[in-house]
Amino acid sequence: MFQNFKWLNVLLLTIAMSLAGCNAVVDIDKALEGHLKGPAKIYRHSLDGAPSSLDPVNAATVYANHVVINIYDTLYRYKYLARPYEIVPNLAVAMPEVSEDGLTYTFKIKKGVFYADDAAFPKGKGREVFAEDFVYSIKRHFDVANRSQGSWLWDGKIIGLNEWKAAGSNYSDTIEGLKALDSHSIQITLFKPYPQLIHTFAQGFSAVVPHEAVDFYGREIAVHPVGSGPFKMLRYESSNYALMIRNTKYRQEPIDLEFEGYDPKLHKKYGIDKIAGKSPPLVDAVKFDFIKESASEWASFNKGNEINFITVAVEQVDQILSQKRPSLKLTPEMDEKYHMFHNIEAGFVHTDFNMRDPLIGYNDDPLRNKRNKNLRCAIRSAFDWQERNDVFYSGIAVIYPGIIPPVVPEFDPELSNVSTLRNVEEAKRLMLEGGWTADNLPTLVYGGVASVRTRQFYEQFRGWMKDIGFPEEKVVFDSYASFGDYNKGVKQAKIMIIGMAWALDYPDAQNTLQLFYGPFGSPGSNNANYNNPEYNRLYEQTAVMQPSTERTQLYREMNNMIIDDCVSITGLSRDRILLWHKNIISYPDRQILGGFHLKFVDMLDEEGQ
Repeated sequence: MFQNFKWLNVLLLTIAMSLAGCNAVVDIDKALEGHLKGPAKIYRHSLDGAPSSLDPVNAATVYANHVVINIYDTLYRYKYLARPYEIVPNLAVAMPEVSEDGLTYTFKIKKGVFYADDAAFPKGKGREVFAEDFVYSIKRHFDVANRSQGSWLWDGKIIGLNEWKAAGSNYSDTIEGLKALDSHSIQITLFKPYPQLIHTFAQGFSAVVPHEAVDFYGREIAVHPVGSGPFKMLRYESSNYALMIRNTKYRQEPIDLEFEGYDPKLHKKYGIDKIAGKSPPLVDAVKFDFIKESASEWASFNKGNEINFITVAVEQVDQILSQKRPSLKLTPEMDEKYHMFHNIEAGFVHTDFNMRDPLIGYNDDPLRNKRNKNLRCAIRSAFDWQERNDVFYSGIAVIYPGIIPPVVPEFDPELSNVSTLRNVEEAKRLMLEGGWTADNLPTLVYGGVASVRTRQFYEQFRGWMKDIGFPEEKVVFDSYASFGDYNKGVKQAKIMIIGMAWALDYPDAQNTLQLFYGPFGSPGSNNANYNNPEYNRLYEQTAVMQPSTERTQLYREMNNMIIDDCVSITGLSRDRILLWHKNIISYPDRQILGGFHLKFVDMLDEEGQ
């Protein structure tokens, strides 16, 4: 009877996935009717999560950035193929003019760039992009009504910007350090040098937004983006899919492969040479399918006529690989059907303690404060990174101490890995030293999205906690319906134990160190709400320093503070495996700013042309 019941479940799941795929095909054909003429190139890109917002002020996830940076323009972007990443002009004409003291930046933007047509504009016709649009877009981050998740990039750096916020955010008021000198020139004046400034203008947070769209859609701008990027939004269902079509007003800029970093040894096998001289975007439409369940995603990808691209879930890794080390290799069957690319992610997975929670973080009672640190350190010692790697990341991820990942130059390969090794006896010793018993232990609240995978994370974590004396009923799961809801809870500092992954915004360890800078506490990027005065001082000191041996040493000191204060259980960087069908010309990327490669994606016809 059990076997029959199991068979019935499998049958029902297969039928459901089949129907879902069929409906998706029907929906896209119907949605595109009347918008595209003749045979159309429709590329389907799968994401394992959905954006929480498409408003650039809140484009705080890799899922949001995939959409945002393809709808909107940013001043700068990264070269399509060059690794390490190289920043180049996008909406800007060239790299900025910078004063000798490093405080004043002057940017010129391209003329003749137009927003996509939209009902927000008079007669539905998109107007030209002006310098004042950029100024307006940065101001929006400092309008408290928007609850920006990206203001940390410029907070306290641009003269007059914070004062503008404090004075009530009147958009008609001029800001001394943020000006449009003329219709196509921008000037930014800083309090002190900020070496990463240009990198911030490649991010989705800095996307140029027309005020007409904000005025017209209000808060609905989060689901109705209007920009001057390569694509325009046609239809968006926030938890299911986003369908973009070619922005016919997008500027013509033929692809120079040599400029983009083309290397025949690396890129020719993916057919990249075929796009030379073409002007992006190269496909007529892009459909993002937001599919949380890996089984459904994998089934759709393997049909051949649905999803064109997938980030391989850990459940499929052993199925597709014939070899894991010293290098990954596809099975002959997979290699015949798909292209593969993989690398260690530019980011890391970590579990933070909410330091605003007096039960486990900062406490006004000095004795309890000390005991809480013992508790956090004990929990970290009980955490088994190797088991998590083996169970959830197919054993191919990289484990290391602290918050500086291996992909940045400041990574310290010699740093002791003691903090990443499970040590139950040390955990019990710390519990005893802190005076913790089964009776007086606080209830640990582990937050996460209501998915099978997150539930498994929690059950694994609860098992480790039981090993060091936590009663089962004192480790509970705080479940959220979507990542957007979960992220909202994190930003409101409601979650005690926070499982999170961070993708680097730019290739500098400062981008991960800022995750623990005190003033960036919730709703900012410091989800742990860590507030160590010495750490803050060093962060502020290094924030104005150019790359150097001295700066690297200070970065590493800050990294050690995070380890010593047991504020985060870290870290692990995943080895991402990307697969796409061989009729797709692409060099995909989920790093830095996921999705910036999509305007270069092309599709071959049946004859391979």
